[in-house]
Amino acid sequence: MTDKLNPQSNSSQSKIVRRKTRPVAVRDLIIGADAPISIQSMCATPTRDIEATLSQIELLTQHGADIIRIAVDSKRDVEALSVLRSKSTARLVVDLQENYRLAEQVAPFVDKIRYNPGHLHHHERETAVREKVAFIVRHAKAHRCAVRIGVNFGSLDPQQKSAAGGDHLEAALSSVGEHISIMEDLKFENFVVSLKSSDPNDVIDINRRFAESFPLIPIHLGVTEAGMLPMGEIKTRIAFENLLAQGIGDTMRVSLTLPFDRKFEEIEVGRKIVEDVAAGRFRSVPRFIQQGLNIISCPSCSRVENLAFVELAQQVRTMSEFAAKENLTIAVMGCRVNGPGETDDADLGLWCAPNHVNLKRRGELLGAFTYEEILPRLRTELEGLISSRVVGV
Repeated sequence: MTDKLNPQSNSSQSKIVRRKTRPVAVRDLIIGADAPISIQSMCATPTRDIEATLSQIELLTQHGADIIRIAVDSKRDVEALSVLRSKSTARLVVDLQENYRLAEQVAPFVDKIRYNPGHLHHHERETAVREKVAFIVRHAKAHRCAVRIGVNFGSLDPQQKSAAGGDHLEAALSSVGEHISIMEDLKFENFVVSLKSSDPNDVIDINRRFAESFPLIPIHLGVTEAGMLPMGEIKTRIAFENLLAQGIGDTMRVSLTLPFDRKFEEIEVGRKIVEDVAAGRFRSVPRFIQQGLNIISCPSCSRVENLAFVELAQQVRTMSEFAAKENLTIAVMGCRVNGPGETDDADLGLWCAPNHVNLKRRGELLGAFTYEEILPRLRTELEGLISSRVVGV
């Protein structure tokens, strides 16, 4: 039987007993309340490439995406968005980056707006965060858009992070609490919250705590920078299985590093996880235990500044096989959004720009290298870290 508000079937989710949140409307789709868990994905193509992005929207729609996210970062992207809206009936959510004022231009063309509290301080630093959020909400209300407050551990508000003494979990909870308070003052309830980390244990812990503190607010689940298959699915399963089994999670996105023509696999993996939990099939363990080399890579999306990023992530995995038993973390990030934060926290971090790759070692910038130069240099640094452990440096 199909829900009148949500086109997706509820039968495969009937055994998941979820907490009762308030409903959030994304056009004709409801997130939270008694609605089925909706599955999202994100276009990997540059938004301004209308033909490629429209093809990606159609691909994701054909595979059952309930909501499709795209990034808008320029006037050309906004112009492309208006064309995409005229050619597609898909539920679109726009991903605002530093420029919160784009909300005014994109709201007429989308069903949901996502903003990251950690990015609001970048643009118009003299303007209070409360004013920026009020601007977003004003235009969301005018066009009946839902809003997602999307907090990522890799791009936390620096003031919140400093106040929390560098504790990512406490900084994230403080940040989202501040923004929920703003929403309450603005009398706006049509919003959801996401609290994401590349560590599935952090995702479990912070969403449990949030659900206890804010039982009525729908939650968007995600493990950010989950990486490539199969590890990307394993990390995601651990977080989602633990949370869904406790009734936590109303919509979700599986973030995988995939070639453009395989982005639909995010949808397939997400639906399979929901089906397995509903059937009592748990394929993960209660907690994620990192053993050996940990490669973090962000999902291929329209923010990636060089399409070589996806291939580079795969090359890094192949090159580093010799270090599989080493307890080290390599982060391969495709853009400036979460790149700086995630690479700072890694033993070795690659932050990919349009024409070069920034290489960091434990937060220290070693330099910028071409896409041809980076692998040999990365191997040298990796071998150096392993050797320093052997000699006790």
